[in-house]
Amino acid sequence: MPTFVPTIGLEIHAELKTKTKMFCNSKNDPLERRPNVNICPVCTAHPGTLPVINKEAVKHVLGVGKALGGTRADFSEFDRKNYFYPDIPKGYQISQYKYPLVSGGSLAGVAVTRVHLEEDTARSEHKDGYSLVDFNRSGVPLMELVTEPVIKDAETAVAFAKELQLLLWYLGASDANMERGEMRVEANVSVSSTDAFGTKVEVKNLNSFRSVSRAIYYEIERQIAVIEAGGEVVQETRGWDEMKGKTFSQRKKESSHDYRYFPEPDLPKLKLSEVLQFQELALPELPNEKRARYDRDFGLKAEDREMYIRDAALAGLFEGAMAHIGKESAVLVSNYITSDLAGLMRGSGGDTIPTTITHRRFAALMEMAAEKKISSRGAKDILAEMFIKGGDPEKIAGERGLLQKSDEGELLEVVRKIIGDNPKVVADYKGGKELSIQFFVGQGMKATKGGANPEVLKKLLIEALAKQ
Repeated sequence: MPTFVPTIGLEIHAELKTKTKMFCNSKNDPLERRPNVNICPVCTAHPGTLPVINKEAVKHVLGVGKALGGTRADFSEFDRKNYFYPDIPKGYQISQYKYPLVSGGSLAGVAVTRVHLEEDTARSEHKDGYSLVDFNRSGVPLMELVTEPVIKDAETAVAFAKELQLLLWYLGASDANMERGEMRVEANVSVSSTDAFGTKVEVKNLNSFRSVSRAIYYEIERQIAVIEAGGEVVQETRGWDEMKGKTFSQRKKESSHDYRYFPEPDLPKLKLSEVLQFQELALPELPNEKRARYDRDFGLKAEDREMYIRDAALAGLFEGAMAHIGKESAVLVSNYITSDLAGLMRGSGGDTIPTTITHRRFAALMEMAAEKKISSRGAKDILAEMFIKGGDPEKIAGERGLLQKSDEGELLEVVRKIIGDNPKVVADYKGGKELSIQFFVGQGMKATKGGANPEVLKKLLIEALAKQ
């Protein structure tokens, strides 16, 4: 049996965060639930209206291009992509064809072909035998990113899409919420048992990372089964049925000439170097740079780094606390944030850090834990109280008797009594059963109601037992 190699390319659309739409002054509001509120004669294609380019949308795409390490076009233009559908009021979509804003670049090890700008379509709703069209989304700035066909498995495709979503968040270019349709993924999938590419099938309706993964897996297996049965894979567009877990045929796949592209006559050509300097676009710290810094400066494990990359509030608390405490405590601080604090947040049914936990007070708690002034159990209890009520951690520790006793003179009396009360265990220890020391430590913690510093207690016990 031949071995089939999949080839996958992605086309990802993301609605951009701008105040107004791509070619008019209608509000760009993805949260608007009332139909046909944010519309005007331009985005509903009234005769005689003229589009005007949204400069902020252009800057967003160029920012993405710079973050990808792509090449900004010096010359660019918009084109008319002609096709007829109820959600395209003009009968064409203003997009870009020959001269995209950005060419090349890479992300997460995947080469990018191009990034261009276009307008979104309206939204159709089908029910009870009829269809309705909401034009609120019509004309919203839409970035399209196309990868090279170099992806070989679903895992790599999902990893790329997730990393692009992160990049859009960090750049402030898009909220990229897949559930709301602000980021949509299409996968071009083919399989081949030779060095030549197989027949490409485009899979649409992928509105979650899980759907991206499942659809690619299914389509690879479907195409292999077609070829092995002696058939030929048809070049087409297929949809994804989440409930059935399979793709279904939608229409024959169009080629570029089917859209009859030609330059948009109502918009000016763009000489980008005259209006915007690519090198002057300021970029924030990007996800990969942040990962590298957290590894280099703090030595955090990968799971913690990823949590901070995706949750700006937790990352802010970590960095805010580290501003008040030595770097040697970074792992300790991170453990309490990603485990204990995150657990308290999940338990409360929320995803925000309460205002009762400030950077300075959290750092003070971590400093007490690092200096063994409180036990790990005590630190967890104090954090839980701070989460609900707030308060100074040292004051809470004092009021609840959680400050560890490290005074050797005071603990020595406890040690002598434990040893005197347990001659048999002393004999076991002297006979070579060194684990018996844990029994003594446990007794000491019990006698001090958990207040003893266990390390100091153990040291005193070992010294005292050596004299027996």
